Amino acid sequence: MVITMITYVGLVAVCARKFFVQVALRDQERIFKESALSQKLANQKASLDLEKTRLENETSQIFTLYEIMKEITQSLSEKEAFEIFKKKLNSHIVFTECLLVDPLCDALGDYKKSSRHFIFTLQGQSDKIGYLVIEGVPDEYKEKLMILGHQFALALRRIKLYNEIEHTATTDDLTELYTRRYATERFQEELKRASLRHMHLSFAMIDVDHFKILNDQQGHLAGDQILREVGKLIRDNIREIDIAARFGGEEFCVILPDTNHAEASYTAERIRQAIERATITVYDAQIKVTVSLGISTSPEDGARMEELIDKADWALYRAKHQGRNCVCFFGLYPSS
Repeated sequence: MVITMITYVGLVAVCARKFFVQVALRDQERIFKESALSQKLANQKASLDLEKTRLENETSQIFTLYEIMKEITQSLSEKEAFEIFKKKLNSHIVFTECLLVDPLCDALGDYKKSSRHFIFTLQGQSDKIGYLVIEGVPDEYKEKLMILGHQFALALRRIKLYNEIEHTATTDDLTELYTRRYATERFQEELKRASLRHMHLSFAMIDVDHFKILNDQQGHLAGDQILREVGKLIRDNIREIDIAARFGGEEFCVILPDTNHAEASYTAERIRQAIERATITVYDAQIKVTVSLGISTSPEDGARMEELIDKADWALYRAKHQGRNCVCFFGLYPSS
């Protein structure tokens, strides 16, 4: 009986020990699984945090690019666009100085030799349109600087393209003066301004004397060269605020803002004398030309553009009939 009890207790003890060992093993396995799951979740969280940080950085970069491009696209001046870019760049990147350098700049070689300068090429569709030269930029900012530089290059290309299109639309191909269409638009604007400020405005019609004869005798290429030189001489003898245009054929015009009768007379004579003194070289030929000028002045001769053009044209007609190479004003007639 005693032996049976001992045997029974021993079996119970063995079974209990085996049971507790199995329970302990299951608990340990569960702990390991939970620990692994916890580590996996922690890794996933860390990965998500990194992705979140990356997305936030990308969003910040995109927003920065958007803000820079938004302001730059409001400008049609290369200088103004660069100043906007530099100001925005200064709020995102550490640097000492930033310059916009022309591809033909003599100092570019010196910048390239300097270890203090980071040079970014602004690439156009087919050639280089400039360089960004940045001094004192740390290495960790250079990648960001390249991204911003590419965006500025796109903006600069757009500005250059717009200016080229505008130049083509407003500039006469042969003489490089304004076109008649552009001049008439500016004429209307200047008349309104003169009216509001109670100022004078004068308008000059200019015609190359005997141009058809010169063109027939010397040829069309010579005629083109005469028109180029006359256009240049007109441009060289007026103020920056004055507007010179090719009116059509061998006729030119000049709008003279804030200019009364006496001042218009001085400018017209300066133009006439400059052309009279000039010698135009065409191949081996030396050609002398003269011009006749007709002037009208607002408000004395009218307040409307059409009226002033018509009266200046009438004054030009009189200058032709008075022997050419002279200046006539509408309403002023010789005493003889």
